[in-house]
Amino acid sequence: MNIGIVTVRGSDYHPNRRLRKAASEQGHRITLIHPYRNWPGIMGNEPGVVRQVEISPLDVVLPRQGATVGDSCLALIHHFSLMGIPVINDLNSIRLARNQFHTLQALAEARIPVPDTLFVNSQKGLQEAVEQLKGYPVVVKQVSGRQGKGVILVETKYHLESAAHEHLDKRKGLLVQRFIPPIGRQDVRVLIVGGKIAGAMELRPEEGDFRANYHLNKESRPRNLSPELKEIALKATAAVGLEIAGVDLIVDKNDRAGIIEVNYSPGFKGMEAATGLDIAAEIVEYVVSTDKKKQDIRRKNVKEYANI
Repeated sequence: MNIGIVTVRGSDYHPNRRLRKAASEQGHRITLIHPYRNWPGIMGNEPGVVRQVEISPLDVVLPRQGATVGDSCLALIHHFSLMGIPVINDLNSIRLARNQFHTLQALAEARIPVPDTLFVNSQKGLQEAVEQLKGYPVVVKQVSGRQGKGVILVETKYHLESAAHEHLDKRKGLLVQRFIPPIGRQDVRVLIVGGKIAGAMELRPEEGDFRANYHLNKESRPRNLSPELKEIALKATAAVGLEIAGVDLIVDKNDRAGIIEVNYSPGFKGMEAATGLDIAAEIVEYVVSTDKKKQDIRRKNVKEYANI
């Protein structure tokens, strides 16, 4: 089976390297699809892709561009679906997951706990958000960020004005969230593959920082999940419509849990380091099994249609 991965990264990038190795060990291969070197088109009323470098036909596509995915790349992902190639995760769930506030809206609608959050698109809105959240400090976030970037702790009015000047784009807006201090806080990442928990780890902020992210300090450790946290993580993934997801939870000092992000293209270097699990192999196994199920459904539908 030829598994296409939509990514701007090369073969040496950890997830690409690990997925390629896992696929090879299972008798499959990985083809990297650069979204700026493959262009969707409609020729003779049929969808197709013009490529800078010719590749073999794809059996399934795994989009892994992450938070940087743009509208032009979404068009490519959708085009693979139009060509009859299964895409994991699908376009609608990626659209939802790439915007953190849209994700929080979906979670809140499903009655899944999330931190108190306001979405604002002006400096006046930022000031109002601070008042609604009962004063400083607050956390200000970009709606689409990665690896802890674009996450700012705002402790004074001066910091707020600085954040507005440097980061506020009225067309994109900003998130303002209640600050949960690191002391007594637990930061948990859960990896979901095919509706099942593939692994869980706990992260710790660096000394003097409030952000907990593996890419910031390279520290992670395995985490046993309570039934409550398992249920929240699985429900969050389902609410966003993802098949493969990284779910980030915060548990405050009073043991209240909330989802802060659901990632459609989770990295798993920290998870493999913390748990010793072969996450790459599990992802490949799921992608292959899902494609086979979809092929069986297609064959069944064709057979039933032929018998009408």
